Amino acid sequence: MPTRENQTRIHCNIPLDEPGRHIGDLYLRHSDNRQPLGYYPVPIAAMGNGEGPTALLIGGVHGDEFEGPVAIMRLLHGLDPETIHGSIILLPALNMPATQAATRVSPLDDANLNRAFPGDANGGPTAMLAHFVEDVLMPNCDAVIDLHAGGKASIFAPSALASRHEDADLFEKNLALAKTFGAPLIWVLGAYNDNRSVNAAAARKHVPMIAAELGGGGACTPDHADLAEQGILRCLAHIGILENAPHVGDAPHVGDAPRAVEILSPQQNLFAARSGLFDRAFSAGDEIVAGQYAGTLHMIGEPSRPPLRLTFPMSGVVLAHGNRGNVERGEMLAMVARDADL
Repeated sequence: MPTRENQTRIHCNIPLDEPGRHIGDLYLRHSDNRQPLGYYPVPIAAMGNGEGPTALLIGGVHGDEFEGPVAIMRLLHGLDPETIHGSIILLPALNMPATQAATRVSPLDDANLNRAFPGDANGGPTAMLAHFVEDVLMPNCDAVIDLHAGGKASIFAPSALASRHEDADLFEKNLALAKTFGAPLIWVLGAYNDNRSVNAAAARKHVPMIAAELGGGGACTPDHADLAEQGILRCLAHIGILENAPHVGDAPHVGDAPRAVEILSPQQNLFAARSGLFDRAFSAGDEIVAGQYAGTLHMIGEPSRPPLRLTFPMSGVVLAHGNRGNVERGEMLAMVARDADL
């Protein structure tokens, strides 16, 4: 009987478990006006050297987040395969059509890849990619690292994301990876996590995994790209693929004791009550208290209306904020996390 694992329509033109460095494409077959009979190439690479663990590195799930792809490309050409023990699979731009367009969602089907798991082998292009990662690649991996940033729309305080799991051992492995990565914050994902994400896919496959949020704004911040590169190296050493890696205390603006935070309810966050210009009075990473002034909404389209003063609904740390001046009603202005109970 066919299984999800052998139904994939995506072809990989390189070996993923042989010695050396191999660089090629995933053939994303999607027949449209641009590619009626061909394929959309998604870059993939693999490095191997003997027996050992296998790590999967993912960047470009959202096409306007560039720190992760840059870090993975550095490692692709900077690591010597003879110095590793095991295998590394690298997907620097998993959502390649979106990366080329610098958009959050795929221009092929207007779908958000991080809301598409577990995917569908017979679905659209985004669903096919999600299925390939969850059911073809992840079952053969010992660790997964998925690198994100805020994209054009938001700015994140650098953080590593670790998912809670009913299997306490798996949760501890996720936390250990997050601590090793070296970001100043560990964002613990619980009930507020989306079950259509890469994190949720790894949890379903019982594979230790972290994601990372690394700034944003739609460019590539040097400190955050450096943190991503060094964080990956530390995690590869942690699972036994590398023998040496930068010490966590050497990461930019990072100490040895990251702070664990969590979002338990969307009511912790600050949303735009009206549409207008947001005059923000805080930054990502700020410590805030309930009732603190957050900024002012100016109704630019109705200048005779008085401005609306906004305050934070809860105390905590600003994990992320929106990066748009002109906001719509319902738009996230601040994501507020509280200390996690571990």
